[in-house]
Amino acid sequence: MHHTTPPALVTTSCILSVLIVTYKSRDEIEACLASIPRRLQGRAVEVIVVENASGDGIGELIRGKYPWVTYMEPEGNLGFGKANNLAYEVASGEFILFLNPDTISSEACYLHCIQRLQGDRGIGVISPRLVMLDGEMDLACRRSIPTVWDGFCRAVGLASRFPKVPLFAGYNLTYLPDDGTYDVGSVNGAFMMCPRRALLRVGVFDEQFFMYGDDLDLNYRLRKAGYRVVYDGRESMIHIKGASSSKEPDKMAAAVFSATRQFYLKHFNPHGSWLVGLKYAMLFGAWQVLAKWKARVAGHRRARPL
Repeated sequence: MHHTTPPALVTTSCILSVLIVTYKSRDEIEACLASIPRRLQGRAVEVIVVENASGDGIGELIRGKYPWVTYMEPEGNLGFGKANNLAYEVASGEFILFLNPDTISSEACYLHCIQRLQGDRGIGVISPRLVMLDGEMDLACRRSIPTVWDGFCRAVGLASRFPKVPLFAGYNLTYLPDDGTYDVGSVNGAFMMCPRRALLRVGVFDEQFFMYGDDLDLNYRLRKAGYRVVYDGRESMIHIKGASSSKEPDKMAAAVFSATRQFYLKHFNPHGSWLVGLKYAMLFGAWQVLAKWKARVAGHRRARPL
């Protein structure tokens, strides 16, 4: 397993580094960049964009209209985690925000999250409530570390049928108030604000995860290191859900299931037992079949396990 060596902790006038990985994100990136505040608490905010070989001309757009953005274009598609790690290597902020390009930022939200991190050194990552364009909450912005039972309830529809019952709604914690604040198992990689001091201790993304599962993995490692993973629904931001992945829906669905299985094999089968591996292969295979059946019944195009 490889983790990028984090940069040395130094006193910096930059309060926040916003790291954005793009893939086929030309249609969303302008609204995203235009909404990011340039200064907070009288200190600079830097933005670093890593482009993952989309071939859509986004580099020319950013260099021409947003010269204050640090733009990086490595060869090939590095994946979400590795591209974020590349941006992190040059980031200088006291706080680090991993941000999706399909988001529209709120200055009040940024300030609120920074103030919480400044006031509580025990918080390793924080996220606000993410709201989609239709006004509905993006349920993935607060999650448990799902058990097999949670996955089953999600797959067969028990979680959506009984969203206020903890026994069935453990996956996305829908029995908790949307506008509250509390510790959760994981927040979404679309918005993850972390203090640099926590990342210096824990590391950043595990590059064996290509596109999905890396956010869950980092959240889990922060929790194991004793940090709190906090959802704060008192502030909200817009998340245009799946702007990149929705362009390749079937590939996205398969990748999500594969990454979740990979996460379980890493953390709950550390000795590589073939029996445990077989168990998870069977469980996740059944989960995927159930999710596809549910999607067909509901008339959706694809299964969405997360």
